[in-house]
Amino acid sequence: MSKLSTYKSHYKQIIRLGIPIMLGQLGIIIVGFADNIMVGHHSMEELAAASFVNNFFTLASIFGMGFSYGLTPIISQLTAQKELHSAGATLKNSLFSNFLISIGLVIAMTILLLNIHNLNQPEELIPLIIPYFLLQLISIPFVMLFNGFKQFNDGMGDTLTPMWIMLGANVVNIIGNYLFIYGKFGCPEMGLNGAGVATLVSRVLMLAIFCFLFFFHPKYRTFRNGFREAFINRESQGLLFRMGFPVGVQMGVESASFSLSVLMMGWIGSIALAAHQIVGVVTTIGFMVYYGIGAAVAIRVSMCRGQNDPLNIRRSAFAGLHIMMLFACMVMLIIFICRNFMGYLFTDNEDVVKMVALLAFPVILYQIGDGLQILFANALRGIADVKFLAYSAFVCHFGIALPIGYFCGFVMDWGALGIWCGFPISLTVLGLVLWSRFNRKTKQMIETK
Repeated sequence: MSKLSTYKSHYKQIIRLGIPIMLGQLGIIIVGFADNIMVGHHSMEELAAASFVNNFFTLASIFGMGFSYGLTPIISQLTAQKELHSAGATLKNSLFSNFLISIGLVIAMTILLLNIHNLNQPEELIPLIIPYFLLQLISIPFVMLFNGFKQFNDGMGDTLTPMWIMLGANVVNIIGNYLFIYGKFGCPEMGLNGAGVATLVSRVLMLAIFCFLFFFHPKYRTFRNGFREAFINRESQGLLFRMGFPVGVQMGVESASFSLSVLMMGWIGSIALAAHQIVGVVTTIGFMVYYGIGAAVAIRVSMCRGQNDPLNIRRSAFAGLHIMMLFACMVMLIIFICRNFMGYLFTDNEDVVKMVALLAFPVILYQIGDGLQILFANALRGIADVKFLAYSAFVCHFGIALPIGYFCGFVMDWGALGIWCGFPISLTVLGLVLWSRFNRKTKQMIETK
């Protein structure tokens, strides 16, 4: 086995690429907290309406984000091969494919909106849900086009520019919330719709800034030439869909499994449901870190693949694994230490706080598996082996997590704790399966070189 010193340069590159991605994710999480706090203080009914709408749009946005990830390894490979003109042409095709996906998501969400009365939601929430839903609907194309530019920049190894754009837009979003939710400084008091307007404005702003930079900043000059001369073509669209669609399905399936577990929690009662929501927020701490490291690994692996360097493909991935496991242990320790009082950050209800402390144990147990599956899903994305991701994620989340959760929660009568028991098992199995796949594929690369 190689000494750790072999991985030193890879550690530096992964941390350099990954930290800006983590900070960008942190900004999104902070905005989510700010939205909930500000809307909740304005009206509890508006908070309930926001929760309903956001649950559906989270699933749509995660699928869309996953689809856009298909661009990153392509750009990384082209950048490593100095084919910057082709990278610009690929961006043009990616923006088109992302726009097509956004239209599909808009149609799907519109169908959901037209059937809103069949979802048995409280009638008093419907007038609040519909306008906020429409504001979120309008923002989908802007988000998807922004994702195209972001993954393009990530692929060329520049993760700082998207980070600063996202953090700046998050500040605008929070200020907009304050102005339009409460009607400050002469602005109209719009309540929940004010939060929707602030979100829409921030998303339009993110895309506008990226467009301005791409078309006027000198560092994109060669890429611009390829972009302007390129045509939308079937070959590029086919490649982008083959790379992006399985990743979108993989991430969507994972999100859907957690959403379906919400329904099972609702069968138990409001205390279990509230505890589940709190624990779900806490788990974003780990996800934020793992996502940043995983995305950095995908970039490094793609660049090494572009240089036909399978040995460093493996070293990049396993250097990422070392970093991932270190952070996973830190997250586990933090949750263990804070388990008995972290519920108080969200509620004063003692029963909910005790339930959160109980659910902390399966959350602690699945950190290693979650980090493992995120790391090797991104490593496989880096070597363009993505179809396997969708199949394995579907089997593990729907074939393992949910059945085990139902069995332990209701057949064994372990309640809320039982429902969460499925996730440590499914995520660990998925992580090991993806690890095995990557290990085998990269060994074959070395042997055939």
